Amino acid sequence: MEYAHILIRYGELTLKGKNRKQFTIQLQENIKEKIQDMPTVKIKRQRDRMYIILNGADPDPIIERCKHIFGIQSLSPAIRVVNDEEKIKEAALYALTSEPDVQTFKVTAKRTNKDFPIKSQDLNQVLGGYLLTHSDGYSVDVHEPDMEIRVEVRQDATYITSKNIQGLGGLPVGTSGKTLLLLSGGIDSPVAGYLTMKRGVKIEAVHFHSPPFTSERAKQKVFDLARSLTGFGHSIRIHVVPFTKLQQKISKEIPHGYSMTVMRRMMMRISEKIAEKEGILSFTTGESLGQVASQTMESMHAINDVTSYPVLRPLIAMDKEDIISISQSIDTYDISIRPYEDCCTVFVPDAPKTKPRLEKVKYFEDMIDFQEEMEETLAGIEVVRISQHSRQDKEFDDLL
Repeated sequence: MEYAHILIRYGELTLKGKNRKQFTIQLQENIKEKIQDMPTVKIKRQRDRMYIILNGADPDPIIERCKHIFGIQSLSPAIRVVNDEEKIKEAALYALTSEPDVQTFKVTAKRTNKDFPIKSQDLNQVLGGYLLTHSDGYSVDVHEPDMEIRVEVRQDATYITSKNIQGLGGLPVGTSGKTLLLLSGGIDSPVAGYLTMKRGVKIEAVHFHSPPFTSERAKQKVFDLARSLTGFGHSIRIHVVPFTKLQQKISKEIPHGYSMTVMRRMMMRISEKIAEKEGILSFTTGESLGQVASQTMESMHAINDVTSYPVLRPLIAMDKEDIISISQSIDTYDISIRPYEDCCTVFVPDAPKTKPRLEKVKYFEDMIDFQEEMEETLAGIEVVRISQHSRQDKEFDDLL
């Protein structure tokens, strides 16, 4: 008798009706990617459950990886036996007695196989009585037991579990399209990427780098943040934009109160070029309403004016403490607070407009020709692929 399977419960995926299959197939592929270094482990997919067949592998590292996969509501090590009353009793007894520090238990049986002769409520009583008479020192507590033994009688077999490990929930990454995450080195944008991934969105990232005003360590910080996010999904391509000349010209030619607004409009224009080339349908930002000058309603209106792409803002109603709490839970906070500035903080004006007027922004932009700097910036974009365990791999794209 052994825990030779891991049972995976879908949660929200069960609400997808006719589209459920495509969601569960994507979840299966995402799990395969996480355990690709374990060739003996197999995955079996069913309509409302998925099973990882261990074939002798240690379940603990597999469970640890699955805990970071969106689309899994919960998971449990499971004993699989044939649909036979005596075998089920033996497995339930093994589950009860194999764990230390257990004094109370309850049995929760569910019979989806209606051909099995014992109904669910009756099976609870049969198994509870058997466990009490075949063990010492245990008692039943239906309200707050030390262990809940779950028994699922299904068509193919019966599965017995005694631990319920919470997953991340959400939707499998890859089921909701792709977004371009504006990834700075701060606390907010990695959290925005994480929450977007939770809704099944695959992310690419764009980072605006302004050497020598921003250092290689600042860029490496962004790579490390992206690597943390890959733990919840797939590898991430980062489009590193050489932003120095454009940023210097904006700082020199645009009135200081409006330079930040124009700078972010340029970021949106460049992001749109990347999105068009890569077939990406939206942007994601770490904006939280009212947090800084560029995140007022008026600023966002002026900045959004340059693009027709939807801008996803998963943090829009959160306060800073909410965001910090999530960043700590996903292990990006300590990276984000490394003391290396990004281009947004280096060139921030002393008194940026919190309520910029769109007609003034357009007037200032129309006075200056940014074409040469824009073309040079687009031509110099460097693409770096980040995966969870490997070193970053550089590519080069010409967007013109």
